[in-house]
Amino acid sequence: MQKRPDLIVCEECDAVYHRPRLGPCEIARCPRCEAELDRDTGKRLERLLPLTVGALVLFVIANAFPIVTIELQGLSSDTTLIGAVMALARDGMSEVALLVMATTLLFPLIQMLVLFYLLLPSSRLERPPGFVLLLRLMQAARPWGMIEVFMLGVLVALIKLSNMAEVIPGPALWSFGALTVLLTAVVSFNPRYIWHICEQKQALRETIGEHAP
Repeated sequence: MQKRPDLIVCEECDAVYHRPRLGPCEIARCPRCEAELDRDTGKRLERLLPLTVGALVLFVIANAFPIVTIELQGLSSDTTLIGAVMALARDGMSEVALLVMATTLLFPLIQMLVLFYLLLPSSRLERPPGFVLLLRLMQAARPWGMIEVFMLGVLVALIKLSNMAEVIPGPALWSFGALTVLLTAVVSFNPRYIWHICEQKQALRETIGEHAP
């Protein structure tokens, strides 16, 4: 099958159009259903790589240090997210522990690692191995990453605990807060633009190869 990078298909109504040339910050929409067809990404891909690296660093800090320290009657206790998951498993709540681990550890980490791999300069020059599979994996993991829900639950719990004991925020709590903001910016990027850029560069290489002596 011949590849046609000059065509674009609407994801909502399957209408086919010639891919428009977009200016800075322009967005192309389907005339039939008004769905977004394409948009100018500008230098967003270049900005997305350092954001992803920053998110990975914050992810490591958030899981390596205590979330909070609770002091009550001279006794103090702290735990990390992984420690909390293990405590849930020990208390017979294995399903809840598995859900917390998947939504706050596994799926967000998959998204960040895949995006980091695809955004590497060497990967953008030529389609890397497993490109299609990794894009599909990232799309599948996206709805299951719920760090923002976890942060909301932690804040609610801290407000309730503050009436009974002294609650001291740990480094992980601040890291999770910053990670929530970064992940919002990172995950909101549509992976299809990575696909489109790779197709454009591949088509350009093929065109140059055809005209090379």
